[in-house]
Amino acid sequence: MIEVKSLYKSFEGKDVLVDINAIFDNGKTNLIIGQSGSGKTVLMKCIVGLLIPEKGEILYDGRNFLSMNKKEKKTLRREMGMIFQSAALFDSLTVLENVMFPLDMFSNDTYRDRLRRAQFCLDRVNLIEAQNKYPGEISGGMQKRVAIARAIALNPQYLFCDEPNSGLDPKTSLVIDELIHDITTEYNMTTIINTHDMNSVMGIGDSILYIYQGHKEWEGTKNDVFTATNERLNNFIFASDLLRKVKEEEIREMEKKK
Repeated sequence: MIEVKSLYKSFEGKDVLVDINAIFDNGKTNLIIGQSGSGKTVLMKCIVGLLIPEKGEILYDGRNFLSMNKKEKKTLRREMGMIFQSAALFDSLTVLENVMFPLDMFSNDTYRDRLRRAQFCLDRVNLIEAQNKYPGEISGGMQKRVAIARAIALNPQYLFCDEPNSGLDPKTSLVIDELIHDITTEYNMTTIINTHDMNSVMGIGDSILYIYQGHKEWEGTKNDVFTATNERLNNFIFASDLLRKVKEEEIREMEKKK
């Protein structure tokens, strides 16, 4: 579990995050949503330590990340996995070598054990047959799956995903969502996802935090979204005619069950 308490962050005197309080549970896909410039990316960067907030606490299972010394932070970072928006694979390395990279850097296991772990992770994302290919030889969706395999190679407790569906077609996006959700549940990880994808919100939103202009505007689950009365949230999520119709249909089904 990751807990954020009274977090503040500003740039050049302008508030970007204001009194953010949130709990991200383990075993759940915790989504952070909001318009571009709302502060959700800044929040994730603060949580992983890429930015330092002015005030507040960030607790990893009770451990205050902001008060740790350099050695303690380095140890904690080994418990984190990261999936970047662009996948961020090394073009000069094969798929297998990309997945082995964090193991080569941070693991003291033998080469045989590191190889076995990397191949296990590739098999988990159904890409073992592509292990000898290079990133340029596989599709964008396959690259994202390689990125997931690399992110879980060190068996992290905490998984961070920055727009994991960016640039993918809807069908492939669903595959990535289901894979992240399944891995989160399977390994009981604390997973935090920044996303604009409303399909992700409706599909895997175990916990949703909506940020508006640096403030926590709403929180709930994918089921709570349909009955939420927050006008800004509704305008953001149900911006299209199709999604508004989905909401209306869902509300009608809920009323029938009463």
